[in-house]
Amino acid sequence: MRFACLGSGSEGNGLLVEAGATRVLIDCGFGIRDCIARLARLGVAAESLDAIVVTHEHSDHIGGVAAMAARFDIAVWLTFGTLDCVSERFADLPRIYGIDSYQPFVVGELELDPIAVPHDAREPVQFICSDGRKRMALLTDLGFSTPYVEMRLSACDALVLECNHDPELLEGSDYPLSVKQRIASRYGHLDNASAAGLLGRIDTTRLQHVFAAHLSQQNNRPDLARAALSTALNCAPDWIGIADQHQGFDWRDLS
Repeated sequence: MRFACLGSGSEGNGLLVEAGATRVLIDCGFGIRDCIARLARLGVAAESLDAIVVTHEHSDHIGGVAAMAARFDIAVWLTFGTLDCVSERFADLPRIYGIDSYQPFVVGELELDPIAVPHDAREPVQFICSDGRKRMALLTDLGFSTPYVEMRLSACDALVLECNHDPELLEGSDYPLSVKQRIASRYGHLDNASAAGLLGRIDTTRLQHVFAAHLSQQNNRPDLARAALSTALNCAPDWIGIADQHQGFDWRDLS
């Protein structure tokens, strides 16, 4: 099992997970040409995707899904709440599957297990992906952690974790007050310290890879995210990877 990132941030998100002959893209917030180019950078042809799995309806996560699915006849999986929000845009897609926020499902050789999260969307989820031996968790776009979330994340082998902002940088930014309040709210995004606190409350003994993701380009810096997560894990800062907006990150294997 292995995974790679097409890009992560407010301009678009996409995480690629592969087990055996199965390839699943979690979210696609990029235009079709951009997405094809980002996949090619990872050595993947768009037509080889078995499914696109959607976390929620915000454009930086779902903006390119319909175009990719229609052009390459890719199955799309999303919660019923998310589907209700985008039903008109997705009406002509050939294969749409609604999922329950608490019920795992299988695509080929991958099991995808949703995690319901607090975020300002209709029925948002994040995912744990497993090939039956290893578990990789994606957790971005949530305003705060919960005991349920932390129970689900314990004993994973890899974690892609939101470190959206530094509170002081956000407060001092030129964002409108309403946007600042939305980002920092309990239905917004995790700051660095909150992400580190989450790490400190879960079983991290199996972690082979940790990536800080969904970093604000204006209200955060990679060194701040790395410092927070490395302190929680008692590791060197450079062991923490960064899911970059433009480059994502290359394939990582779970051995």
